[in-house]
Amino acid sequence: MKIVEMQTFVVGNIPPYRGGRRWLFIKLVTDEGIEGIGEWSTGQVGREASNIQLIQHLVDQFVIGTDPFQIELLWQRIYATDHDYRHPGLSATPALSAIEMACWDIVGKAANQPVYNLLGGAFHEKLWAYAYMPTQGVWESPQKAGEIAAKLLEEGNTAMKFDPFPIFPAPRDIPLKDIMRVAEIFKSIRDAVGNEVEVGLGTHGQLTTSSAIRIAQVLEEYHPFWFEEPVSLENVDEMARVAAHTSIPIATGERLLTKYEFVEIFQKQAAQIIQLDVGHCGGILESKKIAGMAEAHFASIAPHMYCGPVAAAAAVQLATCSPNFLIQEYNVTSLHSDLFTTPIEFKEGYIIPPTGPGLGLEFNEEVLAAHSIEL
Repeated sequence: MKIVEMQTFVVGNIPPYRGGRRWLFIKLVTDEGIEGIGEWSTGQVGREASNIQLIQHLVDQFVIGTDPFQIELLWQRIYATDHDYRHPGLSATPALSAIEMACWDIVGKAANQPVYNLLGGAFHEKLWAYAYMPTQGVWESPQKAGEIAAKLLEEGNTAMKFDPFPIFPAPRDIPLKDIMRVAEIFKSIRDAVGNEVEVGLGTHGQLTTSSAIRIAQVLEEYHPFWFEEPVSLENVDEMARVAAHTSIPIATGERLLTKYEFVEIFQKQAAQIIQLDVGHCGGILESKKIAGMAEAHFASIAPHMYCGPVAAAAAVQLATCSPNFLIQEYNVTSLHSDLFTTPIEFKEGYIIPPTGPGLGLEFNEEVLAAHSIEL
């Protein structure tokens, strides 16, 4: 079997644009007629044409004419052939991820097995997922947070996350009055739902070390599920410093590329929850390796899923076969389901792994065409 063609699709998401305003999908076609789909999972608006040009270059140079079963060999060729040896970077690594997951989709379809069965088999029958807490009006009226949390619990969710601090500028210090306002929000949530809902704290790496430690000390009494990216990853030592000063688990990883950038996190005990992004860090097999590294360090994985539905499906395949899976982000619009003839099932706070071959997805061609964007 050989790969003979690639097709690309730019798809416009629908409000509230969870997972991005536009998605870039690829389809690899083999000489036996088996097709595999993948996704470039980082932001697309304004960069679609250049991203397509790059991924087409990689496919023409490395993929056309190759055996889709030789995923490891193909990955290494794309990653290590060019002059910028072993560091494709923030553009090429998501492109590599899209190609890699499309190959896995082909392999799974050829074997008539879901990808997770080819990576050790299903370890989990269902995948715990967390919802995002809408924060509109919460800062002004912290009691609204409790009302929202109660509604999420009523809908079947037992975990959620919210981002209380404005992202920019960064890094920055947070004044005490703002820290205490976030404590009020947490208290409102605990008063409303008790210990029935886990609550993660996201900060997008925007804090100084001292401010992150101070925030953690104030919020510890509310037992946050995690403290996500308390400081930027330019200096892993500082994230490790925060981790050493708090009992709140530190989470990170959504912006890291390949297993090589995760090594220092484990070596320095900077985080206990690894939020790798399958569509960003190098694909399904690379994510499985990172998950194995985490397992050896008694760390859990909580795959990042702010992406389109194909990369989300790849994350589900990884989570299903990973013993140290903790929880899966689930941040979607209805289009994540409508694009497929048999969408991934979500029920009462859990994702049900698909049993179909490959990624378990087939495009609904009419819906795909209706939302496709011509550049």
